[in-house]
Amino acid sequence: MGPGKATATAISAVLAAGMASVAAGRVASDAALKAPAGRPLPTEPRLTVHGTEPGRITLTRDLASLRPGVYGLAGDGSHAVVGPVQEEYPHTADTVVRRLDRVTHGTFAPGDQVWLTPNLYVGDPGSALGLDHVDVEVPGELGALPAWFLPGHRDTWVIAVHGLGTTREQAMNLMHFLHSRRLPVLALAYRGDPGAPRSPDGLNHLGETEWRDVDAAIRHAVRHGARRVVLLGWSTGATMALRAAEHSAVRERISGLVLDSPVLSWEATLRALARARRTPQPLLPLAVRAAQGRACLPPSDGTGAVEIADPVRLAVPTLIVHGPDDQVAPWEYSRRLARRRPDLVALHTVSRAPHAAMWNADPKEYEERLRRFLTPLM
Repeated sequence: MGPGKATATAISAVLAAGMASVAAGRVASDAALKAPAGRPLPTEPRLTVHGTEPGRITLTRDLASLRPGVYGLAGDGSHAVVGPVQEEYPHTADTVVRRLDRVTHGTFAPGDQVWLTPNLYVGDPGSALGLDHVDVEVPGELGALPAWFLPGHRDTWVIAVHGLGTTREQAMNLMHFLHSRRLPVLALAYRGDPGAPRSPDGLNHLGETEWRDVDAAIRHAVRHGARRVVLLGWSTGATMALRAAEHSAVRERISGLVLDSPVLSWEATLRALARARRTPQPLLPLAVRAAQGRACLPPSDGTGAVEIADPVRLAVPTLIVHGPDDQVAPWEYSRRLARRRPDLVALHTVSRAPHAAMWNADPKEYEERLRRFLTPLM
């Protein structure tokens, strides 16, 4: 082979390797940009069912299956609710026994692959909770957005916005609590959700465009009698709430924000999700750049500290509920925001809770913190 041919071959190999790396980065970015609603994020491990008995289920021993609190347990075509670990029952060194509160649908047999989910309830507020509600359509810029509306006697509404890997069913965890305080609740499905318009490019934008659906929900609430609204968001739903509080033309109607596991650095979240998909370390920057380009995300300063929440422009009381065990949205960004605006931001730290599942770890304490925050805003 002559020198010219050898050089051409080497250049072709380099170009092919570069194209392969770019393609791999693009695939890795799908972990966030194409996270399907209602399916587990890659950070959530699969567990194996080892056995069931009345009121108990035995699962693979894992940090996930040892979490405190109450969770949904989902499989393909099945859903149950599991309570705390029951160490008093016989189990092997590789298994853990949890309380089995109820099986919502389907069955669980030894060998089944399952995962924990924050969603305790499936269906709608009527079928799952016995609460009167109305199916409404919120006019959005891409089309009608389905939502559940629970009537209440107050003129402060709570607009609930789910995040990555969940659906508006997550809001049902708090509906009994909110309903008991006579607060109207609007639980929104936004672009990309089942029954909602598809995003034009088919991608999640980590709140950068989806916040406009929250803006539409605020306008809908005002048109139907709300004098004020509290935005309650999980994960990227919390990001949407922050964006709406900063950019909405009707932001003066927002009286408070409740942010559960907020995504405050899209770069850190993208890296975490790509890493959970076993993306090789050298390809993580490519995954981040691919996501930034595909979803038109704002540029980073190189440290992951994109100012999703501008502390200077934050103008309403804010409760952040977050913890150091969140593998998707680093807790440090919530701590940073709370330190920079102690006059408006209260941070409640929850240990041993995964992303967007702070309520699940300790429902009573969560609701007590929420009660204290909401009382002066009602």
